Amino acid sequence: MGLSLVRLGAFLMLCGFISSPAFAATLYQTFVIQEAPYTRLCNNTKNILTVNGSYPGPTLYAHGGDTIFVTVINNGNKNITLHWHGIDQPRDPWSDGPEYITQCPIQVGANYTQRVQITEEEGTVWWHAHSDFDRTTVHGAIVIYPKLNTTYPFAKPDGEFILILGEWWNQDVTQVYETAVLTGGDPQISDANTINSQPGDFAPCSANDTFKVQVEQGKRYLLRVINSAMSNEFFFAVAGHNMTVVGSDGSYTKPYINEYIMITPGQTFDLLIEANQFTNSSAAYRYYIIATPFFDGSVAPSRDANVTVAILEYKTNGTMPATVPISISLPEFDNTTAAAAFIDGLRSLASSDHPVNVPQTIDEHMFITVSVNEVECPNNATCSGIFGTRFGASLNNASFQNPVALVDILDAYYSSIAGVYTPDFPDQPPVFFNFTGDIPFNQSFTSKSTKVKVLEYNTTVEIVFQGTNMLTGENHPMHLHGQSFYVVGRGFGNYDNTTDPLNYNLVDPPLENTVGVPKNGWAAVRFRAANPGVWFMHCHYDRHTLWGMDTVFITKNGKSKNAQIMRPPSNRPPC
Repeated sequence: MGLSLVRLGAFLMLCGFISSPAFAATLYQTFVIQEAPYTRLCNNTKNILTVNGSYPGPTLYAHGGDTIFVTVINNGNKNITLHWHGIDQPRDPWSDGPEYITQCPIQVGANYTQRVQITEEEGTVWWHAHSDFDRTTVHGAIVIYPKLNTTYPFAKPDGEFILILGEWWNQDVTQVYETAVLTGGDPQISDANTINSQPGDFAPCSANDTFKVQVEQGKRYLLRVINSAMSNEFFFAVAGHNMTVVGSDGSYTKPYINEYIMITPGQTFDLLIEANQFTNSSAAYRYYIIATPFFDGSVAPSRDANVTVAILEYKTNGTMPATVPISISLPEFDNTTAAAAFIDGLRSLASSDHPVNVPQTIDEHMFITVSVNEVECPNNATCSGIFGTRFGASLNNASFQNPVALVDILDAYYSSIAGVYTPDFPDQPPVFFNFTGDIPFNQSFTSKSTKVKVLEYNTTVEIVFQGTNMLTGENHPMHLHGQSFYVVGRGFGNYDNTTDPLNYNLVDPPLENTVGVPKNGWAAVRFRAANPGVWFMHCHYDRHTLWGMDTVFITKNGKSKNAQIMRPPSNRPPC
């Protein structure tokens, strides 16, 4: 596949050879899904799904306003879909990617060209598989530079690095997924956490392959950090260096200096660091880039607790003695206070060039409980959930399942096919109680359905996500396709609709596409439903999506042609 025009242009621009690519409007890329052998953790070699033979997959580079056409060729061993996480895809849900929501999977031996429309996004977003547990290895970054004839709202970096946090399983992840589906139990936890697919120095047989970045004293660097993990939130830091947050989820933020960040699955952060810690007279020229899991659930961690590291290394004029990198102590894995303190400091840039447009009046108020549940074990089956049941999950006690009919929800909506979904997702839970207290066992059951929420075009929406203590309380990273939202409030305990809105930030709240709903707490978001189409909303812990912690928003067409869904492409994958 080689170096695409997209990547070459971005490289030349970053190095200062050209001010902007001459071909900035429409770009093309080919993604080939294929198996490739990879070795991790003491010669554990297995075939994994990759894009263009690499893991992580290729980076897409573009400017704000560009359109990228990606032809996905499936030469792998299973059907698959790809999603462009954080890209709004105006009027074009046909290219969004979640299987059986907006398309049927791309079958083995087939191909599908998807349009990635970059409109308001700038900074770092990403792409990943949106079928089964395939995004474990099928993922990569999308780097969006400022629109032509504009610049960063901060000092231009001298260089940049992409750091993708993830997980590695020694076992075939398809087998992990199929076992979880069959038994209804918690999926097997991963064997290592990773940075750019490498576990790092502290994992068995991994030190020689630890990912490294080289910097020069006195220069400024932009770290583009992505959490692609299936199950883990992370504290993240660079030893010896403060970081300045300048962007999150493809949107600029007010500069915010901190020693660490907390990043939830699905989120991205753009971080500036100053390379100012080395002198030729000092042997301290190597520093750990470190990620440690954050988990504050009510039960013992049911996920990989391993630390993962990369190394930041200063370029030197001569041969330096090998040294152990300088490290840093991050907050304890269950330090909710530290996680909340970082999150509370995030603000939108809210400048004249990057204004905010927070809805001040609301048409649709939704209060959505987010719960881990149980579902009944089928007759004559053996189930691995609590007390012989199957694990479930729900929003407002509705546990989502993909359509039973061989048609995706987008096709059903667009072609008015009945019986695929029901438009009755509830705006509030069926019963109100102390959501964060001790909940009786008999209230933990839910049932499967395919309920969606239908919105009129241009409706303003407020969602309050309320975490519950059903079975277990833990954080939930809720991701919405098709539009970003303003996170106007967060808190712990049960949401109070009288007092909590008084503390909303309606001036410069962060604009995000993935929000962490705190353990036994709540998060309030606002957005305008001005993107017609069918848009998935789900927890970005993949086991929770598997169990049903998701739903679909259908935004109806507006009156003008530019407010209506595009016509479907002729080559969309069949079911």
